[in-house]
Amino acid sequence: MIIGIDLGTTNSLAAVWRDGKAQLIPNALGSFLTPSCVGMDDDGTVLTGEAARARLQTHPHMTAAMFKRYMGSERETQLGARKFRPEELSSMVLRALKEDAEVWLGEKVEEAIITVPAYFSDAQRKATRVAGQLAGLRVERLLNEPTAAALAYGIQDTKRETKFLVFDLGGGTFDVSILELFEGVMEVRATAGDNFLGGEDFVTVLVDAFLSRSGMAKAMDGTELTGTQRQRLRAEAERAKRALSDSLTTRMAYQLGGQEYSWELTEDLFVLLCDHLVQRLRTPVERALRDATIKASELDTVVLAGGATRMPLVRKLAARMFGRFPSISLDPDQAIALGAAVQAGLMARDAALSEVVMTDVAPYSLGISVAREIGPNKYEGGHYLPIIERNSTVPVSRVENITTINDYQKELVVHVYQGESRRVSDNVFLGKLNFPIESKRAGEVSADVRFTYDISGVLEAEITVLPTQEKHTLVITENAGVMTQAEVAKRLAELSELKIHPRDKIENRTLVAQADRLYEQLLGHEREYLAQHIAAFTAVLNSQQPSAMRRAHETLTQVMRELGGSSFL
Repeated sequence: MIIGIDLGTTNSLAAVWRDGKAQLIPNALGSFLTPSCVGMDDDGTVLTGEAARARLQTHPHMTAAMFKRYMGSERETQLGARKFRPEELSSMVLRALKEDAEVWLGEKVEEAIITVPAYFSDAQRKATRVAGQLAGLRVERLLNEPTAAALAYGIQDTKRETKFLVFDLGGGTFDVSILELFEGVMEVRATAGDNFLGGEDFVTVLVDAFLSRSGMAKAMDGTELTGTQRQRLRAEAERAKRALSDSLTTRMAYQLGGQEYSWELTEDLFVLLCDHLVQRLRTPVERALRDATIKASELDTVVLAGGATRMPLVRKLAARMFGRFPSISLDPDQAIALGAAVQAGLMARDAALSEVVMTDVAPYSLGISVAREIGPNKYEGGHYLPIIERNSTVPVSRVENITTINDYQKELVVHVYQGESRRVSDNVFLGKLNFPIESKRAGEVSADVRFTYDISGVLEAEITVLPTQEKHTLVITENAGVMTQAEVAKRLAELSELKIHPRDKIENRTLVAQADRLYEQLLGHEREYLAQHIAAFTAVLNSQQPSAMRRAHETLTQVMRELGGSSFL
């Protein structure tokens, strides 16, 4: 069984192609959305999803979120006594999704299609594969997120010829892809994006604005918010951001040191504060249109994907840029996971998808470092020679010829990069290959450099020395910041020793975490009243009596609603 997984910055989802359609898979709490959060309980047990997110405010030093942004880097997060890489944290979310799928499907799940931002680098893609491996999944393919969203929309009408743009703004990344659908073929024409632009950045703008405009920063007089205080303020900013989706004004409020600070926020002011982020949304759109040689007026449809596209300012921007209202027929939170399930069906060769063909593109250019002549017999190194241009349809193979520039050099060194800058110093280094050559005068030894980039994002560089036809091959499988297979094996063994909270008990643990979060918001008698009910609920859990546990769960839930905690449930 192959499942599709949308591994998101804020939330993650799993889906499957079954009975001729894509179906979302609910988690242990009955929700399709699983927060991309990982935390340590007080006894060292690992919590994932909603239970972990509820502890972000109460135990920020024991909880991690937004780690997708650091995939492909060596950044580590301290949780309890252990440090975790982004791949490991992501693997715990993937493992939770895998377990949910196995329970719902009633069979073992060992293979998955995992979506990634279209503009994820080579290192970030490999780190995502490692995360899948650590979760016990064989990653059949990495699928670009806007391509997945396009599959979810396009599968509804594969007979009609159409050109459409996918505008995918998630919690942490922004992607745009332009696709053409004709005779059952869905062809990606171009893609572009920004890996550090998402809904979380709009929340950060609100946090900073509240601190300065509510008078709270002045009252703090240079002191910093604690981790718990900052998470509480981010939660209030997130609430305000969502409130503006339904009304033109909202009020942010925060208690600090017995003093309440408040700020009235309007939609127009929010747009003004976020203008620099909105301008960043335009750049990838313009690049994708230019690369696809398509005018905005030639698009038949604009599709929104990603939860952050619910913001009115984003929808209005899309309407202004393209001169039409965007399509929102699918839930933007679910479109990518549904598309991943369609791709899983294609991989499984499901009969219902027999007439659908999907093509994709390389999201960035791939090339080598060369020296260019800047004067008579004068050369300057560090210049970029693209071999595979961005938005080339994959799989793709291209070749360029290079020659020696120094007399009697005995070695040829080929440095491989990805990026779009003229100088390699501004691009991303992927690897190098050096090998001996015949010692001859400059220009008398040449070589063909062939790049082959497959649909899974693996690059192979093959150098053929002329005229000897001697071949040298470099497969880019490891990058700085990506774990080696030896490191993967070591981390896998370490992860197997961690205590993972049982799935069948996660509902109760989540409720306790949510109650703890509400407790921190209350004061006086209400706080004491809730504490008594939390203690009573915990005592019942220790008794392990199912009927008593169900009643206690219902009682605590009702108490939390009465105390104004419905937003926490």
